[in-house]
Amino acid sequence: MTAALAIRDLEVRRGAQQVLRSVSLEVRSGEVCALMGVSGAGKSTVLRAIAALEPLAAGSIVVGDATLAPGALPPEARLRALRRQVGLVFQQPSLFEHLTVLENVTLAPIHALAWSPERANDAAIRLLAALGVEHRANAFPRQLSGGEAQRVAIARALALDPALLLMDEPTSALDPARRGALGDALRRLAQEGRALLIATHDVDFARSHADRVVVLHQGRIVEEGAAETVLASPGHEATRELLRGAEVRSPARRG
Repeated sequence: MTAALAIRDLEVRRGAQQVLRSVSLEVRSGEVCALMGVSGAGKSTVLRAIAALEPLAAGSIVVGDATLAPGALPPEARLRALRRQVGLVFQQPSLFEHLTVLENVTLAPIHALAWSPERANDAAIRLLAALGVEHRANAFPRQLSGGEAQRVAIARALALDPALLLMDEPTSALDPARRGALGDALRRLAQEGRALLIATHDVDFARSHADRVVVLHQGRIVEEGAAETVLASPGHEATRELLRGAEVRSPARRG
């Protein structure tokens, strides 16, 4: 497997605060990597930096033939290669409320790639079908359940066929059955050759669906390895804290 994402010695600062400290990681094509840690560990900041939404104070990020370096964020005209290769799904789906599901998914191909509406519609329907929501193509976001909205947001992120999909806490609003269905859908995307980096504190989801786990604590990577190994035998206190939090939440999830 080739590396779809390579981060080297990444540092992000906000004023005097250092948010990320010497973060280095790779995600390979076909891999589901869970970026884990308690709230405030820096997970979302890593995703935002990869998507060129946060400037780098130090280090580098390479996605395919696109490279981000320290300094001010490049203008959008210089980020086209990155935007083609990275899809980002925020914690809230953030769909355009005035557009139907189909219009949300076809927006980028039509305007960014100059596809005809017919071509964009055909591709969008295939994506929606793969995620089990093609029957909602003509619905508006307000008519969708949380799980449906999340899958539509994934379809929208995949519309430009990115090699790397980033997701921020995708299971936060889902019940256990919908978390399982989402995890199965993400595994299928990885089997197609995409790389997935998922920021989450959902231990059950990571254990069931991730190949690898990377644990952040106070902006640093403190532990990483195969998901089943790290989550069964944690070596760092931050990972153990994450597991204790999952044990506290689990009775409510079963109810």
